[in-house]
Amino acid sequence: MESDILIIGSGPAGYTASIYAARAGRKTALIIGPQQGGQLMITSFIENYPGFADPISGPELMECMRKQAENVAVEMVQDTISAVDFSMSPLKCIGESGTEYCGRAVIIATGASAKWLGIPGESAYRGRGVSSCATCDGFFFKNKNVAVIGGGNTAVEEATYLTNFARSVTLIHRRDSLRAEKLMQRRFLDNPKINVLWNTTVTEIIGDGSRVTELLLRNVLDNSVSQVPIDGVFVAIGHRPATSIFAEKVAMDENGYIITQNGSQQTSVPGVFAAGDVCDPVYRQAATSVGQGCMAAMEVDRFLSINV
Repeated sequence: MESDILIIGSGPAGYTASIYAARAGRKTALIIGPQQGGQLMITSFIENYPGFADPISGPELMECMRKQAENVAVEMVQDTISAVDFSMSPLKCIGESGTEYCGRAVIIATGASAKWLGIPGESAYRGRGVSSCATCDGFFFKNKNVAVIGGGNTAVEEATYLTNFARSVTLIHRRDSLRAEKLMQRRFLDNPKINVLWNTTVTEIIGDGSRVTELLLRNVLDNSVSQVPIDGVFVAIGHRPATSIFAEKVAMDENGYIITQNGSQQTSVPGVFAAGDVCDPVYRQAATSVGQGCMAAMEVDRFLSINV
């Protein structure tokens, strides 16, 4: 299967890139991947995406993007890319189906996913008190008591941000010191809304069937067990970019995020671009992914115009 532009991934970045690419008159194929719509498909309500005065669910927003892509004649393919060959033109992507997809340019928009604890109650209450994004869901916990699990920069940033809404924020960390930057730690520990439980792990998230109500904790030093009432819990132990098939094909950082050129979505390989969470370890928002998808498509169009 041959196209001008191959786009891998069907989250906000992938759909946006496909819409801009198709409207530029390029033959565009969108390889949907294992989860059409990406991480937003497990997001209950979105209130910070521009253009929607009322909350919209993640699946509804992604369905709107899918229909818009269909309306501009994006060719959508249900397959999962398992290998790539960027050593020559045309660029090649091989699907699990055995199909070989060829394109003059490729946009990688495979996203990233939150790392989870894998404890009882975590998946059952995801979207009902369990979250991995304070920026996305903090607003829903006004004057509530929430917990953040983790000890790095992400956990400290999430906990600090949540103090804008929550009555109290409890950081739960399995060690006796934080890994976050020292300046960030000082500001965090000086916040009167924040309490820290050191040397503690969460072993179960408990709810009443509709929402989170408490956490079951274990002290790692003496193995004592306790329960604390809580309205919400934010898991902040990092994210994992979906980049394993691109290892040694494009440049990545130590955490597996694709490196793009400053002010551009261009990767280390000519004709290969990246957009969205797959190259963004900082913001991880639908709005920023959409912006990068737009940028990638416009850059690809210029690239193809020059490299006829």
